[in-house]
Amino acid sequence: MLFTEMNLTLPIQKALKDEGYSEATPIQEQSIPKLLEGKDLLGCAQTGTGKTAAFALPILEALSKNQTFNGKRKIRALVLAPTRELAIQISDNFKNYSRYLNLKTTVIFGGVSQNPQTATLGRGIDVLVATPGRLLDLISQKFINLSQVEHFVLDEADMMLDMGMLHDVKKIISYLPQKRQTLFFSATMPKEIEVLANTILHRPEKVTITPVASTVDTISQSVYHVNKKNKIHLLTDLLGSIDMDRVLVFSRTKHGADKIVKALEKMKFKAQAIHGNKSQNARQLALKNFKDRETRILVATDIAARGIDVEELSHVIIFDLPEVAETYVHRIGRTGRAGLGGVALSFCDSAEQHLLRDIEKLIGKKIGVVAEHSYPLMDLPEEETTEKRYVPAKKSSSQGGYGKRSSEKNAARRDSSRGQKNQYGKKNKAV
Repeated sequence: MLFTEMNLTLPIQKALKDEGYSEATPIQEQSIPKLLEGKDLLGCAQTGTGKTAAFALPILEALSKNQTFNGKRKIRALVLAPTRELAIQISDNFKNYSRYLNLKTTVIFGGVSQNPQTATLGRGIDVLVATPGRLLDLISQKFINLSQVEHFVLDEADMMLDMGMLHDVKKIISYLPQKRQTLFFSATMPKEIEVLANTILHRPEKVTITPVASTVDTISQSVYHVNKKNKIHLLTDLLGSIDMDRVLVFSRTKHGADKIVKALEKMKFKAQAIHGNKSQNARQLALKNFKDRETRILVATDIAARGIDVEELSHVIIFDLPEVAETYVHRIGRTGRAGLGGVALSFCDSAEQHLLRDIEKLIGKKIGVVAEHSYPLMDLPEEETTEKRYVPAKKSSSQGGYGKRSSEKNAARRDSSRGQKNQYGKKNKAV
């Protein structure tokens, strides 16, 4: 369905044209007409399917048709997001879609001074995008009143569950008026999320674009069985031997992400890390550099990465398999966005075999094994290497800024690494 066929006001249509949007994605096509009727909605869809526009457009349409200018603007729409990056991304989208409307959007999150945020709130806004912690803090300080909220969106609810935010979410809901439109979006639907949805939604319409915990079909998935001590060597080999435009590498911990970046920099790869221990300015700069292709390798933890929305992200490399299988879906969903293709490569050591089995059980298929590479896992059971793919260990001479490394250096480095204590050998703490 074309956006021009939807019942959206001309200023919104003009903004969508500016953004290059013409045809709605499946979740937009199924959600927007229902939301324009004022119905509650429970949406389950993969990341990168256009969820933000699916809820932002009908909210802006409703707000633009019901504007009053008696005194200061009141917060009439509230969007809750689990991370700073995702909140900023959502806020930017609202601003882009409403550029020709007389509506004001702002975003608040922790980790930075609250003064600029409270100054903006004091001038009056229509749409507030927030992370739960900072929102509750400013409510307690009397900077925010949610009594006039007409539209409430809970986005990435499953991640909020993983991050232990459900108590804060429930407290925030207690400040909202009973009469409101509620939109609930989640990429997966564990039991706790279903219970929460049932308590805050009123006769919701349900939109499910892909089966729960399924993976995007356009993403090519492969797994490399490798000893833990050789993961960093395998990573540098792949970065040097495969044409990768932009690469997002997932680490299980913040400390691990920093160590990966340090090791890559020693090998002359330009990389930056993004995680919760970084300042907001550092996180935003790293993300901007990645989007602008100033940095081609971004190493991230799961919490920081959920808000990363980069078009044409060619590769996701899962350095550490996640302990929760559903997280795999979110990780590989960073590539293959907006219907584009993508590649997801996972590293699996001997202690992670059960995590791989959990992932394959969840997504309902076996992930192809790359058996022929420079650092095979020697103690891998034979039945685990049923599918063989060849990946060259020798580096191409032109790799778009990654530098050069000869096959002789590869061999010397492999020889020197044997028997050495691995810098990643210590058990990592969970993020």
